[in-house]
Amino acid sequence: MNEPLSRRSLLTSAGTVAGLGAVAALGIAPAAAAHHGGIPRHKISIQLYTLRSLLDDDLEGTLAALASIGYRTVELAGLHGRTAREFRDLLDHYGLRATSNHAGIDGDVPALLEDARVLGNHYIDVPYADFDTAEQWHRFAERLNEVGEAARRRGLRLGYHNHDHEFATVDGQQPFTILAERTDPRLVHFELDVYWAVAAGQDPVEMVRRHRGRIRQLHVKDRSPAGSMVDPGAGTIDFPALIDVARTHGAREYIVEHDHPGRPLNTAEVGYAYLDHLDF
Repeated sequence: MNEPLSRRSLLTSAGTVAGLGAVAALGIAPAAAAHHGGIPRHKISIQLYTLRSLLDDDLEGTLAALASIGYRTVELAGLHGRTAREFRDLLDHYGLRATSNHAGIDGDVPALLEDARVLGNHYIDVPYADFDTAEQWHRFAERLNEVGEAARRRGLRLGYHNHDHEFATVDGQQPFTILAERTDPRLVHFELDVYWAVAAGQDPVEMVRRHRGRIRQLHVKDRSPAGSMVDPGAGTIDFPALIDVARTHGAREYIVEHDHPGRPLNTAEVGYAYLDHLDF
């Protein structure tokens, strides 16, 4: 992007997408745009990593655009040069809540937890880990338990977000299974990235059933027949069936995400409209 977008231009773009792009792309008549599906709107969120380029150029304008689309909750992936208090003030101004936050746990955990308190987070999710041996994954599970206990004492919940490599074998063991078996369900939950689980050959419905109560958040990102990441509803993943099971098996948030969107605001718009119009 060559120059920052103004709040007016972002809001205009968002409104145009809402009226002409997202609803039409989903086959929803404009007159039906007020229809509300089976997911409560306060449980529809978006991972701000999806909009990182826009946030770097115009943080306030992008937050305003998300609020205009209808989002009331977001998941953080960095603070874009702001302090926790400054970012929280912006969220409050635009009627948004950062219920979830992607953050590593290798640094100053007390400071991380204090920032989470200021930001108003409910969840802190470790976004990525990768190790060469099963023993290292075992030690990482112990670390998740330690930080999960510290988070619990502050009224927070710690989660782990998967990619696809956690489902490959390391020393004859599957890292995801190690984490599921070696972490305390009272202290550590999972944020299931549906795209990456499917890419690894997993059945997300079966995973939600098998780990009932452990998968509290879903990253809603779709997959084309050729394996490309696409906007929610544009691919082959059966999200209605998955979410129908997830909502009765412990899921609390459904988070729109795309790692490399061509048009980030369009992804945000399409994702919100798709989840808002799901019926069960």
